[in-house]
Amino acid sequence: MPIDVNCSAWKGFRTGEWRHLVNVRNFIQKNYTPYAGDESFLAPTSERTQKVWGKSHELILEELHKGILDVETDAISGINNFAPGYIDRDNEVIVGLQTDAPLKRIVNLYGGMRMAESALEQYGYTLNPEIERHFRTYRKTHNDGVFDAYPHRTRVARTVGLLTGLPDAYGRGRIVGDYRRVPLYGTDFLIEEKKKDLDALDGAMTDERIRLREEVQMQIRALQEMALMAKGYGCDITRPAETAHDAVQSLYMAYLAGVKENNGAATSLGRTATFLDIYIQRDLDNGTLDEAGAQELIDQFIIKLRLVRHLRTPEYNELFGGDPTWITESLGGMGIDGRTLVTRNTFRYLHTLTNLGTAPEPNLTVLWSQNLPDAFKRYCAKMSIDTDSIQYENDDIMRPMYGDDYCIACCVSAMAVGKQMQFFGARANLAKSLLYAINGGVDEKSHEQCGPNYTPITGEYLSYDEVLPKYVKMLDWLAGLYVNVLNLIQYMHDKYYYEEAEMALIDTDVRRTFATGIAGFSHVIDSLSAIKYAKVKVVRDDTGLATGFDVEGDFPKYGNDDDRADEIGVWLLKTFLEMIKKRHTYRNSEATTSILTITSNVVYGKYTGAMPDGRAAFTPFAPGANPSYGAEQNGLLASLNSVAKLPYHWALDGISNTQTINPEALGHSEGERVENLVQVLDGYFDQGAHHLNVNVFGKEKLLDAMEHPEKEEYANFTIRVSGYAVKFIDLTREQQLDVLARTCHGTL
Repeated sequence: MPIDVNCSAWKGFRTGEWRHLVNVRNFIQKNYTPYAGDESFLAPTSERTQKVWGKSHELILEELHKGILDVETDAISGINNFAPGYIDRDNEVIVGLQTDAPLKRIVNLYGGMRMAESALEQYGYTLNPEIERHFRTYRKTHNDGVFDAYPHRTRVARTVGLLTGLPDAYGRGRIVGDYRRVPLYGTDFLIEEKKKDLDALDGAMTDERIRLREEVQMQIRALQEMALMAKGYGCDITRPAETAHDAVQSLYMAYLAGVKENNGAATSLGRTATFLDIYIQRDLDNGTLDEAGAQELIDQFIIKLRLVRHLRTPEYNELFGGDPTWITESLGGMGIDGRTLVTRNTFRYLHTLTNLGTAPEPNLTVLWSQNLPDAFKRYCAKMSIDTDSIQYENDDIMRPMYGDDYCIACCVSAMAVGKQMQFFGARANLAKSLLYAINGGVDEKSHEQCGPNYTPITGEYLSYDEVLPKYVKMLDWLAGLYVNVLNLIQYMHDKYYYEEAEMALIDTDVRRTFATGIAGFSHVIDSLSAIKYAKVKVVRDDTGLATGFDVEGDFPKYGNDDDRADEIGVWLLKTFLEMIKKRHTYRNSEATTSILTITSNVVYGKYTGAMPDGRAAFTPFAPGANPSYGAEQNGLLASLNSVAKLPYHWALDGISNTQTINPEALGHSEGERVENLVQVLDGYFDQGAHHLNVNVFGKEKLLDAMEHPEKEEYANFTIRVSGYAVKFIDLTREQQLDVLARTCHGTL
């Protein structure tokens, strides 16, 4: 039933369009309080929070040593499939767990039975045989659907590593429900609004309309299940939240429904801090809450986010190191009207890194603008230096495209909250495809004809004029294959693995983007540069296959602010995007691309032979848009300048850049380091750059952590890798060595 516009839950809020229809942005703009002050108001952890976090931290450490604590094998994923669970019921202010116990993981069969069984086997668990029998009898999985439809060429491309990390056996992620809608409106009102949408979807029953009607019905049921799940915890989310506590609790219940149902590759939170600040500030003003209580709400909310876990396969864990969930929260930024969206609550979220210690999750992402309050900039820089737990994205280039109510959907990719979704699609190996161009589609590792049988290059030396046209032709073939694979996967996702809880909190008329990605970016740039500006001699095996390269002379390398190399990168990005865009994309989605590898740069490298840039065979790629290892010779700023030349509008899915800086390079005192890091961020983003991960430590610390992971100081040692953070000791040895191989800048 419709909400009474004068309901008590909205008392004290300034009116607007939001009172009559779902418009969270309008509510925020009418009611939030910008904050330009410093962090001096922040409160320490409460006694209750210390008790809850103490028990949680013990479990996290136990999990660290055991690998996994428990799996629920008598039930499978679902919004309301688990009894209520608690950490410390007497001291929990915010309640709710994925299952009936902290860190107990959920079995999700909808992605794929074999994958779920593989994950269970890895940790020594067995699914209840009755569940398995009934599921096999009555359900088809997403993975089954995908592999029923896969053509032979797709299977080959997966096997040889031309395409890797495809979401064909796990949740696609990048679907961020507008979880703020539940505390603001309650599920009853949201259900009524979805019913109106359903009624409007009448007329000619086209394929798309039939499908959408079914999806909206599923969304309505998800909202009903969400309310029942919350009721089990004694929470009434059917109506608007009355207090700050209610608002945090209701928002978390909405998010919890999503992670109970789905194990998507990213389960981002959205942009919640400023929204919740409105409720907190109202309670502070009316005297029903103090600052200690406000921080307690946020601390305990963050604790719950830190406990989110998914059951994943060894292959997944190898690809995405560190057991990430990408619970990305977007903080700060500016409004279209010129007011900052920084609030006191923005500080509170970052302050959890002090109160609770560092952690990879949630993935705290600051939307950086030249116009952010100076005190907030300094606080962010200080927390980066202290914790290595924050990433930065350029609000000034994203805001004109997405408005001022957008969030980061995965690691670095932006979308409007509640208005948009992304079809996630892993990455294409552009480095390997260069070797295919040289070898006429023959795989350098298997020695089999895996690509199109084009004429190979047979000369002793590589000619730029010969290589480039062949590479463009091979890239175009790969782009066509890639898009077709993703179309197939997304079709099967919607059919067998639909995310109804998350989609229930997104507009029915949703904007869809089609996310693709690039791996091996810097190695292609430097390889083409070597061919163009030096002499590259081909080393062949007995069959004539190119298996190595000898470079004679020097050549410009990406990462040194040299236009000769950097322009090749711009050309490569533009060319590949154009090839993607000329193909049909599923549900008429908008094609985008990214330069973002996550930790899959290691896996991609295993599949890829020696490159003309001097990279050895089957060794890791540089991550994301980072320059190749050892290529950067002119300091941090030159490296940043190279990356900043890549136009964001050609890579709307994101351009990831991860940099490690020796503390001494930033300055000799904390104040000097803070000011210099602020200047680095301002200068970098002023050039139109998109993203920056900041690590501030020396390699000595990494080496010690790798050799002595048992030390207490390393239990929560967090580093930024490629669009997300991990606990360093959670990485495989191979991934740790890869992090060590990255440039640690000793100078600016």
